[in-house]
Amino acid sequence: MISDRKLEHLKLCIHSDVEYRRKTGYEEIELIHKALPQINKEKINIKTEFLQKKLDAPIIITGITGGHPASLAVNRELARAAEELQIGMGVGSQRAAVENPELESTYTVVREEAPSTFIIGNIGAPQIEYAEKAAAMMDLDAMAIHLNPLQEAIQPEGDVNATEYLQFIKKTSQTLDIPVIVKETGAGIKREDSIAIEEAGAAAIDVAGAGGTSWAAVETYRSKDRSMGELFWDWGIPTAVSTAEVSQSIKIPVISSGGIRTGLDAAKALALGAETVGIALPLLKEAYQGHEAVVLKLQKFMEELKIAMYLVGASSISDLRKCDMVIMGKTREWLTERGINTENYARRSLS
Repeated sequence: MISDRKLEHLKLCIHSDVEYRRKTGYEEIELIHKALPQINKEKINIKTEFLQKKLDAPIIITGITGGHPASLAVNRELARAAEELQIGMGVGSQRAAVENPELESTYTVVREEAPSTFIIGNIGAPQIEYAEKAAAMMDLDAMAIHLNPLQEAIQPEGDVNATEYLQFIKKTSQTLDIPVIVKETGAGIKREDSIAIEEAGAAAIDVAGAGGTSWAAVETYRSKDRSMGELFWDWGIPTAVSTAEVSQSIKIPVISSGGIRTGLDAAKALALGAETVGIALPLLKEAYQGHEAVVLKLQKFMEELKIAMYLVGASSISDLRKCDMVIMGKTREWLTERGINTENYARRSLS
């Protein structure tokens, strides 16, 4: 059953090693220190706007769970934290509740606990026929269509027919009366795909790159034959690479997620061109402790972001996007091979 699989995924993410063994690429990006910041750190403003919704910080708790009674408490605590901090939040795939309405409360609890928060629904591209029912389930601000070809390929019961994904995105963007966000689930999105997604009518893209939770890893633990999951454990486009490629190629907003673990990571992602960052796995254990633990972790994250901004002289998110940074190592090699001149990032303050 889908509900049982949801619980299995939740337990594996909490108790097992399910993260990529390689890094996001942000560790190879250095923001250039400014000895004369010429700003007051206490006046740094990290408020932003995403899809016409004001956020007190450029952070979205990306879709983690839902669809099993055990997930209700997780979503409740995450929603309470999102409401208190006035940041965005997404839910896990709503397929389970569309097929079994008894599970709706595991999702609707989010809006109940976060009445003024930017809430994102979620449905998989293979189940796009459920999008309208998923949107009607609760008062959503946007609907995410998630792409997970890697997970589906490794998953024992996976759906590997992706022939109409682009048509699904286009149809859903035209049908729903809320913005559609297209998100990967951990393997990243390349430039060419992002352009096609934008042309299909999506309002935003969440790159969800390689470096955070590996769903090939998650499915490895569920499979009798673990060799396939082991082989593709680290498959994907590193988050920093995907963020740079996509943000340079499209006009719609970009969410950088996939291994964002600190406010410094967030600063680098925003400097690369992301509108917001997404966090999931790091908040899961805190959610089991209560929303206060989630709030404390996110407040520390925001303070880290502000310190990074202070050290490059950025008093706002828009200023941060103009700061200088150096891209090194494999991240630079990857971007250079993909036709992106990384020297431009190092000299932005001179232009």
